[in-house]
Amino acid sequence: MTAEEKRANEISQEKGVSNWLTALPIEEKGFHLCKREFWDAINVRYGWPLTRLPSKCACGSIFTIEHALSCKKGGFVIQRHNEVRDLTANLLNVVCSDVAIEPQLEELTGETLTSGRSANRSSEARLDISARGVWCRHQRAFFDVRIFNPNAPRYLNQKLSKTYVTHEKEKKRKYVERVLDVEGGTFTPLVFSVFGGMGQECQMFYKRLCLLLAEKRGEDIGIITSWVRTTISFALLRSVLVAIRGSRHPFYKRTMSEVEMKLDMEETNIRDF
Repeated sequence: MTAEEKRANEISQEKGVSNWLTALPIEEKGFHLCKREFWDAINVRYGWPLTRLPSKCACGSIFTIEHALSCKKGGFVIQRHNEVRDLTANLLNVVCSDVAIEPQLEELTGETLTSGRSANRSSEARLDISARGVWCRHQRAFFDVRIFNPNAPRYLNQKLSKTYVTHEKEKKRKYVERVLDVEGGTFTPLVFSVFGGMGQECQMFYKRLCLLLAEKRGEDIGIITSWVRTTISFALLRSVLVAIRGSRHPFYKRTMSEVEMKLDMEETNIRDF
């Protein structure tokens, strides 16, 4: 296999990446794809070329799948992040208390952080999710989501497992000391690849979350785990497909004044005739 095919094969072997492909296409559960989405997903999975793609991106760069998954124009990157954040918060809300999205951290008032310049000392610092009762009954747990493209040029020469660790360490350098010392809570980085893979700490968190959901609902943990992984898999897959096929150009909508002006001109032409 070529280097690209080996990389695609390595990504496809990750736990949870193939859940969208093996799930029953139940529309009411959101586990379905239209014809184009399905074939695009298959082509992306195996690294096959896609047809009818633009030659240039709206940002001016040459359009490739790797560029589409990282381009911030159009808001698809932040939408992908928010989709996973909101999904996780909704699941936590079923089994935990005091769940919050984008909780603001307490300001630093003389505390010294030893994490170096990479530590976030901003008075406006926020994390993605917080909840009580995840690891301990009353302790507040904080989570921050990161979704990266493993096929980006900067990661191609790096082992996939090491890439997850790199992102986890980067998140910890920014937040873990502040959360532990100032907030008195715990911090867990939730690192995903755009194709559905998870970092080690992310896997541990969702394993814990599935256990809590299974106990709450009185169902088998295997069924809950499969459902959660499939839901996340479809959420990330759709974010990939919309980033590739979605329009990054701003939508132009005519105002009422423009419509009325056009009608007036048409009426004038009729009268003149």
